[in-house]
Formats: sequence, structure tokens, C-alpha cells
Amino acid sequence: MKRIITLQDISCVGRCSITVALPVISAMGVECGILPTAVLSTHTMFKNFTCKDLSDQIEPISDVWEKEQITFDGIYTGYLASAEQCGQVCRFFDRFSNESNLTLVDPAMADNGKLYAAFGEDFPAAMAKVCAKADVILPNITEASLLTGMPYKTEYDEAYIHELLERLLDLGCKTAALTGVSYEPDKLGVAYLDRDGKEFSYFTRKCEQSYHGTGDLYAATVLGGLMRGLDLGESLALAADFIVLCIDATAASSSARWYGVEFESQIPQLCRMLEERLKK
Repeated sequence: MKRIITLQDISCVGRCSITVALPVISAMGVECGILPTAVLSTHTMFKNFTCKDLSDQIEPISDVWEKEQITFDGIYTGYLASAEQCGQVCRFFDRFSNESNLTLVDPAMADNGKLYAAFGEDFPAAMAKVCAKADVILPNITEASLLTGMPYKTEYDEAYIHELLERLLDLGCKTAALTGVSYEPDKLGVAYLDRDGKEFSYFTRKCEQSYHGTGDLYAATVLGGLMRGLDLGESLALAADFIVLCIDATAASSSARWYGVEFESQIPQLCRMLEERLKK
């Protein structure tokens, strides 16, 4: 069984970050270790929350793993709390990434044209250094514009997306996959470009609803697919299809919570979809 490590925060209530990654990746048949960067009572969409920064634990934990000669088949980063943590993650990559494992970075820092309120203007440059060390990065269009310095657009064509992807590759990553891409009003999807010039895109129907945590859910599913042997295009498509199922389930549920997408009820379907793809 493959083993991955994910570095991101724990929101004790509210579906996001590690509380999404751990169950989804485990259900997909991959051991999921965690290195929490912070512990929050809830995610930050709640009016009130507590936050305990765990930056001082990242390197001591890493030291122990190195002494124990623990290795990982995949390293996956999500929300990082500060520019300083970005530097710590870069050092973690230097210690634990190698030619035989895969590093995936979800630069979770912005949406809808704006940087998250918790971050200063120096944060995108710090996150760009994390992205530079990755095999695969998964920014949305807002994050891509902040990482590259390109203007953020809500109306665009394929040439704009292609230039964004090229600029993302210039950061140093091996493959850039851009989420939230839409060329038609009723379609939403992902497009990627790698250093060999390979391009791929996949679109699903665009859901009317939007729920917190779908980006975390998407990245976790992509990594799970890659660890199980799917190629990147298959993993991106699997994750996109799964997100649509989860959004539909959340919208239809009388007990749905505004603070997160209901993915738990759809995990059995994810496992079936994964196995079907592995048989092809």
C-alpha cells in the first residue's frame, strides 16, 4: 500500500483540509499520514473560531521521521498559514521528496479574484517557491494570476488559459493543472500542461451551488487516484466527477450544512468509480 503525507491544517468542525484529505485518501486505498500545520476549532467561514499555530512542531516531527527512515510515496500540501510555513514546507520537500515519489501542491490562498484575508501581499511569492518544488500544482484561476502576476479575468479564452499554464510552469513545477476553467456557461473543468508540452482538459456540467471545501476534496481525490496508478488526466477527471456527485448530494440533503460539502455519503461511489477506471 502506498503511503502519503499531507501538510495542512486541521479544522475540527467543517469539512476542509485534513478532515477531508484523511478519509478520502484512506478510502481510496492509500495510507494517509498527516503533519498538521495548525489546529482550528472550525474553519474560518465561521464567525468565531480558535486557531493554534503548529509551525514549531513541523521540523521536530520531520526530524523524528528522518531518524526513523520513514519515507513517503506522495507529499501533498494544502492550506498553509503563513509565508514562514511556506519556507518550512520547502525544507520538508528538500528532506523527503525524491525521484521516486510525487509532490502535489494545492496553493490554497485565494478565490474570486481576491487573496484570502489572512494573508499579506508577500504570501503569493512565498507560495510560488513551494510550487517551484512540486511535480503537480493545482491552482484555481485567482491563485494562478497571483502566482504569475497575470491579470485575473472572469471572461477569457483558451489563449489566456494556455498562457497562465505556461507562466505557472515557469515557476519550476513539472505540471500545472488549472481548476475552475470554463469556456461555456454550463461547463466547468480543469486544464493542464506539462513540461513536455502535453495538454489535457476535462469538463463536467457546472453546478449552480458552491460549497466550502470542494477544492480540498478535489486535490485529495486527485492524489488518491495518482497513488492508485491512474495517470494525471484520469485522476483529474475522476476528481471532477466526484465533486459533482458531492455537490448534488449536499444540495439534496435536508441535513446539509452550509459550512462544507457532503462527501461522506458519496465515498462508496468514489471507490466504485476508482475501481472501474483501474480495470480499463
